[in-house]
Amino acid sequence: MPPPHYDFLIKLLLIGDSGVGKSCLLLRFCDDAWTPSFITTIGIDFKIRTIELDGKRIKLQIWDTAGQERFRTITTAYYRGAMGILLVYDVTDEKSFNNIRTWHANIEQHASEGVNKILIGNKCDWVEKKAVTEDQGRQLAEELGIRFMETSAKVNQGVEEAFFTLARDIKTRLIDSQPDAAGGASGTAGPNDGSVKVDKLSTPSATGCCT
Repeated sequence: MPPPHYDFLIKLLLIGDSGVGKSCLLLRFCDDAWTPSFITTIGIDFKIRTIELDGKRIKLQIWDTAGQERFRTITTAYYRGAMGILLVYDVTDEKSFNNIRTWHANIEQHASEGVNKILIGNKCDWVEKKAVTEDQGRQLAEELGIRFMETSAKVNQGVEEAFFTLARDIKTRLIDSQPDAAGGASGTAGPNDGSVKVDKLSTPSATGCCT
């Protein structure tokens, strides 16, 4: 059977501290599912979803990275292949918010120049536990010169909009700005070009919450 048709391939990367809900955002966007278990990503995982965007079929290859320090060197190897990056923090965890500047500095050091970015404040449904205000998130995004959104993977708030917004920004930068570009899969070189072994192990544990 031939592979599904798509006009362009866009590679996205989720980064941020462990436990902020990166895997749950990916699960919600690609499978429309959610789990109350804490999902620990071991190394690198990825999912694929094809979307319709401005009359084009866009294949999104979304890479989910481990936030733990011991996997940091694995993560940085994937920065350069990314066309868009979602920086995710947990609105109930101020430390994860404060660490965004460090994650952004890593992007500046390792990612391709001009990569599109969006700041995501996840778990916004957990109002009573909220430690980082929406205004604080917006101010940081303005400081870094990137877009900002709050999301909840648990109640499916803002998830579609976040991924679609980033994909549209990338399409505008890479495709619409180059009208003479040939059709077919655009920008297909990257993490899954066959030269990199993908570790897709994810281990759910009995405790924790990933919204």
